[in-house]
Amino acid sequence: MIRKLHRWPGLLALALVTLLALSGAALSIFPSLEHLSAPQTVSDQSVADLATRIQSALPGVEQIKRAPSGQITAYWFKDGTPGAGIIDPLTGQAVASADPNPVLRWLTNLHRSLFLGDGGRIAMAVGALAMLVLSISGTLLVVRRVGGWRRWFAPLRGPWAGRIHVELARVAVLGLALSSVTALWMTSSTFDLLPDGEAIPAFPTETSGETGAAFAAMERLASTPVSELRELSFPYPDDASDVFSLTTDQGTGFIDQGTGKMLAWADLSPMQSLSETIYMLHTGQGAALLGLVLGMMALAIPAMGFTGVLIWLSGRRGRPRLHHNAPASRAETILLVGSEGGSTWGFAATLHKALTEVGQTVHATALSAFDPSRYGNAKRILILAATYGDGDAPSTAKGFLDQLAKSEVLLNVPLAVLGLGDRSFPAYCAYAQAVSQAARAKGWSELLAFHTVDRQSAQEFARWGRALGTAMGIPLELAHHPVQPATQVLTLIDRRDYGAEVQAPTAILRFALPKTSLMQRLMRRGFGRFQAGDLIGILPEGSAVPRLYSLASGTHDGFVEIVVKKHPGGLCSGQLIELKVGETVTGFLRRNTVFHPDKGRAPLILIGAGTGIGPLAGIIRGNTRKRPVHLFFGMRHPDSDFLYGSDMRDWKNAGQMTHLTTAVSRTARPQYVQDALRSEQSDVIRLIRDGARVMVCGGRDMAQGVSEALTDILAPVGLTPFMLKSEGRYVEDVY
Repeated sequence: MIRKLHRWPGLLALALVTLLALSGAALSIFPSLEHLSAPQTVSDQSVADLATRIQSALPGVEQIKRAPSGQITAYWFKDGTPGAGIIDPLTGQAVASADPNPVLRWLTNLHRSLFLGDGGRIAMAVGALAMLVLSISGTLLVVRRVGGWRRWFAPLRGPWAGRIHVELARVAVLGLALSSVTALWMTSSTFDLLPDGEAIPAFPTETSGETGAAFAAMERLASTPVSELRELSFPYPDDASDVFSLTTDQGTGFIDQGTGKMLAWADLSPMQSLSETIYMLHTGQGAALLGLVLGMMALAIPAMGFTGVLIWLSGRRGRPRLHHNAPASRAETILLVGSEGGSTWGFAATLHKALTEVGQTVHATALSAFDPSRYGNAKRILILAATYGDGDAPSTAKGFLDQLAKSEVLLNVPLAVLGLGDRSFPAYCAYAQAVSQAARAKGWSELLAFHTVDRQSAQEFARWGRALGTAMGIPLELAHHPVQPATQVLTLIDRRDYGAEVQAPTAILRFALPKTSLMQRLMRRGFGRFQAGDLIGILPEGSAVPRLYSLASGTHDGFVEIVVKKHPGGLCSGQLIELKVGETVTGFLRRNTVFHPDKGRAPLILIGAGTGIGPLAGIIRGNTRKRPVHLFFGMRHPDSDFLYGSDMRDWKNAGQMTHLTTAVSRTARPQYVQDALRSEQSDVIRLIRDGARVMVCGGRDMAQGVSEALTDILAPVGLTPFMLKSEGRYVEDVY
C-alpha cells in the first residue's frame, strides 16, 4: 500500500512537482542576493533616527518599509509625482530603484499559479500535496528498506538508480516535507480557508489635533531598533487628525503626530506569528541561508523523479504481471516474496497462477510489505525467499524480520517457507532459513516444513508444489519455466591457459565487449556498465540453468574477462575450457555491488586462491588512483598456475598494487593464504587499524580458513571478522 501511495503520485504529478521544485529552487536565491545587496544599518540605529534622515533627504516621504532581508524602501511624492527607492539608512538617500525585479516577478508567478490565476494556484497546491505524500511515503519506504529508523544512514546496495534515489531522499526529505506543508498553508490562506486571526487596533477617533512632533520625541519610534521595523506610514499632509501607523515584529499601533504618544497598540496574534513564520520558512525571506538549503534540497526532486521512473520501469521488467491478484483483505492465501534479481518473482507468478486456477483467492506482494492487520480472511501464508550475499535479506524483504518481531502471531494461519538459491554458495538459502526459524520462535504453526529449491530447479519446485497441494487438500501442479535475462553473444578474442601440469586446466578467457545502445549505457543495463566483481551468467549448451562467473574486468577495460577452471563433469566449465578464439558463448550480466571496492582511499586487503584471483585482478587493474592494495594469492605451483603473474609485476611497477604475498600449496613446505596472513600478522593488523577493507574471493573452504586466521590475528586488538563485516569492511565472493 505504501509503495503504491509513493509510486502513483510520483508518476502522475512528476512534471508538476518538478516544475514546482525547480522554480522554488530558483526563487531561493533571491533572498540571499537581496540581503547581500541591501545597504547595512548601524546596529543600534532607531526608527526615529532613520525616519529623520529619510525625511530630511526626501521631504515628501509617505511610507518606509523594511524587508526581512534588511532592505529599506521609501515611497514619496515630489511635485505631484510618486517615487520609490532603496534607501541607504546611514544617509537617508535613495541609492537604487525600487522597481520589482522582472525575473523574480516572472518566477514567482510561475511558481505560485503557472500564470493561470486561481486555477493555477490550485494546480500548484495539488503539486505540493503530491510532494507531501511522496515525502511521507518515501520516508516510510526508506525506513523499511534499511531496516529501521536507527539505520537511516546505513550503507545501501543494489542498482545505481535505487541507491541514488534513496541517498537523495535521506538528505532532502525533511526539507521537501517542510516546503510542501508551508506551501499548502499559504495556499489555504490565499483562499481564506484559515481563520483570519489578524490583530489590528481600532483607528483612534480622538487625536491632539496638533502636528510637527520630532521623531526623536516619539518614544516608541526612538525605542524601536530599525532591525524590528516592518512599516512606518506617515500622516496625510495637512490633515491634523491623521496619525503615524507603525508595524514592527511585535505588533501594530498608531502614534499622534503632534504629541508623539502611542494612541493604540495591538500585539501580533498567535495566528499572525504562525503565518509569518510559515512564510519565512517557505520563501527564505528573513532566513536566507535556510532558503538556500531548502532550494538545494528541492533540486533533488528532478533527480529523484528520473531515478524513480527508472526504478519503476526496472520493476515492471523484473516482476511478472500477476493476473487476478486479490486484495489482501479478501485473499485466502497470502503469498510473500523476497527477491533480489527477479527470478523468485517468476516462481511466485507460477504458484499464484496455479492456485488461482484451482479456485483459490491469492494476494501476492513483497515480503517487506508484510502487514498481518490486513489478512483478516487469510487461511495460510506462503513465503518464497531468496538470499542476498552472506545470508542477507534480498531487496524486497528488507525489514521483514523486524516487522515479524513486532507483530502479533496469526495463530490460526499456518505458514510455509520456501528458500531459493544456489547450493554452491556457502550461505545457501540462509535468509529463508532465518525467516523460518524466526517464525517458529514466534510460535507460528507450519503448513509445511522448510524446503529449498537449488539453482531454479523446476523439478524441485514441482515436488514442493505437490506437497503444498496435499497440505491444502487440493491438486496442485507447478509447471515452472524460468525466464532468463536478456542475453548477448560474447566472442572469445584471447585466452591464456594454465594448470595443465597439475591436471587442473584453467584459463583466463577474454571476450570482446558486446555492442550496447546509448540507452543501455545511460541506464547501465546489460553490458552498458559493469565493474570487476560483477557476475556474468553463461548458458551452456544443453542446459537452461546459467552458471555464474565473477568478472575480472570493467567497462573501462574494453573487454569482458573471466577465469575458469575445468571441473570434473562440469558442463559449463568444460565447454568454456574447450572454447577457441573466434567462437562464441551466450551470456548476461548480473550486478554484484556487494563485491565492489568502495570509493575511499583506505587500503585494500585482497585475498584469493585459484580462480578467485579473477575479480581481484580486475580491481587491481582498475586501481588507477593508486590506492594501497595488498594482495594475498594462493596457488598450487608458480610454474603451472600463477594466474596474472606477469600482469602483477606490471601493476606493482605502476603503483596499482602495493604488496604481493603468494602462498604455494604443492611444494615441500605447502602454504595456504591463511598461513600467509598469519606470517604477516603485524602488517595485517596495521592495515586494518588504518581502515583497510578486506575482500575475499575463492572456494568456501579457503574463505573459512581465512576467516579463522583473521579471527586469531585480530583477537589481540579486540576486533573480529564479524565486526568488520558489520561495518562493510569485510566482504566475500565465495563459491
